[in-house]
Amino acid sequence: MSAVELMMYSIIIPFIGAVLIMLFGNARVAGGHAREWLSVITAIVLFVTVLPLLEQFMQGAAIDYKLAEPLPGVWLHFSIEPLGMMFAGIASLLWIVNTLYSIGYMRGNKEKNQTRFYACFAIAIGSTLGLAFSANLFTLFVFYEILSISTYPLVAHKGNENAKKGARTYLAILMGSSIGFFLLAIIWTWSLAGTVDFRDGGILSEHIGEPVIGILLFLFSYGIGKAALMPLHKWLPAAMVAPTPVSALPMP
Repeated sequence: MSAVELMMYSIIIPFIGAVLIMLFGNARVAGGHAREWLSVITAIVLFVTVLPLLEQFMQGAAIDYKLAEPLPGVWLHFSIEPLGMMFAGIASLLWIVNTLYSIGYMRGNKEKNQTRFYACFAIAIGSTLGLAFSANLFTLFVFYEILSISTYPLVAHKGNENAKKGARTYLAILMGSSIGFFLLAIIWTWSLAGTVDFRDGGILSEHIGEPVIGILLFLFSYGIGKAALMPLHKWLPAAMVAPTPVSALPMP
C-alpha cells in the first residue's frame, strides 16, 4: 500500500469506526456492547495503519495528496512533515490506551449515552489526524472546526445543567475565536500571498511589513481557542465537566 493511501486511510478509519459505532453500538457482544469492541478494534486498526506510514515516511517517501478544490486555488490538501507524523503516531497510540480506560470508566460510572460518547470520540480522533496531516491553513481550519463540534457532545455528556452550560461556553469560545479571528487571518493571508499552503521559509516574508505581521500574529494566536490564551482561557475550566477520558484526548 502506498504512503498516500496509508495517510488517507489513517484519516478515514476513525470516521468509519464512528459510523459503525452509531449503527451497531447498542448490540450486546461477548459480555459487553458492540460499541466497546468497535472502539478498540478501530483504534488498533488505526495504529497498525499509522505504523507502516511512519516507516515509509522515515524512508523518505513523498506523501502529498490534494483531495478536492472547494474554492478556486484553495484545496483540501494533505501532506506529512515530521511534527505532524509524530503527533499522528502519539494520538493513534494513546487512543488505544484511552479506549481501554474509557470502557472501565463508562461501565463503572454507569454513564448514559455511551454509544454517542464513543462515536464522537472516534470523530474527534479522525479530525485530529486530519489536523496532523494538513498541508494548508484551509484544511487545518476545516478539521479544527470538526474537532470542536465533535467534542461538544463529549463536554455536555452528563446532560445536567452544569455540563450543558460548560459545553456552551466551550463551543462559543472555540468556534467564535476560530471564525472571528482564525478564518479572518486565513482570508487575509490568502489575499496577501495568493496561497495558504505551508511552505519552508513561510509565504508572507516578501509581501507585508511589520505592522500587518503583528496583527496577523494576534489573529492566528487568538484564533486557536484551544491554546487557552487569556482572556479566551475560560473554556478550559468550563470543559472540565466532561468525563475524565475526554481530558486525555490529544488536541493541537
